[in-house]
Amino acid sequence: MSEQKKNQNVNPDTEELTEEGLSEQRRIRREKLKNLQEAGRNPYLIEKWDVNAYSQDIKDRFEEMDGKEVSIAGRMMAKRGMGKASFIDIQDSKGRIQCHVKKDVLGEEEYKWFKTSDIGDLFGIVGKVFQTQRGEITVEVSKMVLLSKSLQVLPNKWHGLKDTDIRYRQRYVDLIMNQDVKDTFIKRAAIIKEIKRVLEEDFGYLEVDTPILTTIAGGANARPFETHHNTLDLDMKLRISNELYLKRLVVGGLDRVYEMGKMFRNEGMDRNHNPEFTSMECYMAYEDMEKTMEVTEQVVSKAALKATGSMVIEYQGKKFDLTPPWRRLRMSDAVKEITGVDFDQIQTDEEARTAAIGQGMDKDEVQEMTRGKILAEMFEEYCEDVPGYLDGPVFVVGHPVEISPLAKRDPEDPRITRRFEAYINGWEIANAFSELNDPIDQYERFKEQQAQLDDGSDDEAHPMDEDFVNALEVGLPPTGGLGIGIDRVIMLITNAPSIRDIILFPTMKPLDSDSKKAKKPAAAAPEKIDFSNVEIEPLFEDMVDFDTFSKSDFRAVKIKECEAVPKSKKLLKFVLDDGTDEDRVILSGIHDYYEPEELVGKTAIAIVNLPPRKMMGIDSCGMLISAVHHEKGEERLHLLMVDDHIPAGAKLY
Repeated sequence: MSEQKKNQNVNPDTEELTEEGLSEQRRIRREKLKNLQEAGRNPYLIEKWDVNAYSQDIKDRFEEMDGKEVSIAGRMMAKRGMGKASFIDIQDSKGRIQCHVKKDVLGEEEYKWFKTSDIGDLFGIVGKVFQTQRGEITVEVSKMVLLSKSLQVLPNKWHGLKDTDIRYRQRYVDLIMNQDVKDTFIKRAAIIKEIKRVLEEDFGYLEVDTPILTTIAGGANARPFETHHNTLDLDMKLRISNELYLKRLVVGGLDRVYEMGKMFRNEGMDRNHNPEFTSMECYMAYEDMEKTMEVTEQVVSKAALKATGSMVIEYQGKKFDLTPPWRRLRMSDAVKEITGVDFDQIQTDEEARTAAIGQGMDKDEVQEMTRGKILAEMFEEYCEDVPGYLDGPVFVVGHPVEISPLAKRDPEDPRITRRFEAYINGWEIANAFSELNDPIDQYERFKEQQAQLDDGSDDEAHPMDEDFVNALEVGLPPTGGLGIGIDRVIMLITNAPSIRDIILFPTMKPLDSDSKKAKKPAAAAPEKIDFSNVEIEPLFEDMVDFDTFSKSDFRAVKIKECEAVPKSKKLLKFVLDDGTDEDRVILSGIHDYYEPEELVGKTAIAIVNLPPRKMMGIDSCGMLISAVHHEKGEERLHLLMVDDHIPAGAKLY
């Protein structure tokens, strides 16, 4: 290979490389590294570089820095000119600055090695600051040292990548290539710092730490991640909330405590949900729900002001004024406004069920529900998704006691609680109570919820926590508690379309190759299937003509996304590629048989010309086809999946 080809540099902004070309470039870079090491110039042996200036600071203070020697360090992002002088762009933590490298200043030997450098290499540079004839503030290099060799080729058009998963999987490259991404995470840090400042300085909270590994995942209704402690031979769970520990501390006399940290919920993933997320919970003794409303307003509005300079934020084309005070809305009033059903006039469970069925809710799903549970379900199904209705900021109040096991009852209406949820852009960003401190009432609510867990009617019900009840018996003062979803607040303030854009390393499904290696056995024996106990429904005796049959449009569909529908134990929500330019959403009640993640990427069969029907407030546009039979008295179901070679939209005849 010629020396010219070895020294060939790839400009990530202009040159498109094939996979073969990328492999060749990586091979060349490893060869360059070997040459450096053999010449006693191994960059990986260097431990430090004294930095006394940064790119943006030099630009901002040019009049002061002009002619002064600086020592900078960073990644080479551009390289222009390969004769006796070159211009390079060095990117550090604060931005980029141009550097001028001259052979007669650096020396022939050093300049020869510089010419072999690649985009992405990290350098330490010493030189004087000056301004070029074109007005570009530049560092005239007198010394440069290769601090680390980049063996990978940086992407060429990072903003144009269609596969955004790569950005999330390789966040380190995303941060290098996209300044706006780096700015988002700098804002995230500033928002978190301001939230803590407001809590500590404005309201006197004390920051504490509570366990992440627990034996009881309490404080919320959610499915936990489970693990096992080998030494203690003890099944444990990752926390879904830190509420119960924080309230124990209030019992102990720490009157105002808060904790910001990671919570873990083994549930669906979408643009607003990640299994691992950041939450802040705070508890204030001798205060109530009203005070926590003030805390919520101050924390969110001042965080926005700190990050953007204004309490008016813009998110995806919509503006929200976070200036306190925020509007209040009773849950029953919301349901009445949207559906016309007046729960103030409904006194019995049966009346509520009749009203719910009249609004299109599933008869089987509501038959065991109470009045309060139905009120909450109707709010979620019919109000939360109405465009603009909960743009807010707005406090929704008047939650039924059935869905609020840790909140005080309202003394004027014991069917509801002293609780609020804060909404912005239709998203719930905060949840707060006047905390329940009656140990007898708390025990009975836990007991009822535990029964739902035991009989399988609600696998997200709150488990019994007898130690927490014991803490309440010691005596919890009247307390106002608040939980804020930090990630959602940051999404809104930074105008991030997905939660993955504001989490440095979001949870990702393993790449297909890795997944197959992990799951596929080395030599799998053919599965032996026993059909002797299978019972099938009798075949239909009524005949249909071919014209009637052909009206059903059966198509192959690719499963792009799949997630559990919140508040439903059966429904999975599928986002499907049906061969058109628009995604198709279909809901199917097969969660008892499949977990969402195992279906993503599969090819299934669906009827695509059925009219949309509402399921849990979501339009289901079609029907996925499953095969059902009975075996030993139990129903068995298999989603009809076909060969992945069949393209999306292929029609069945």
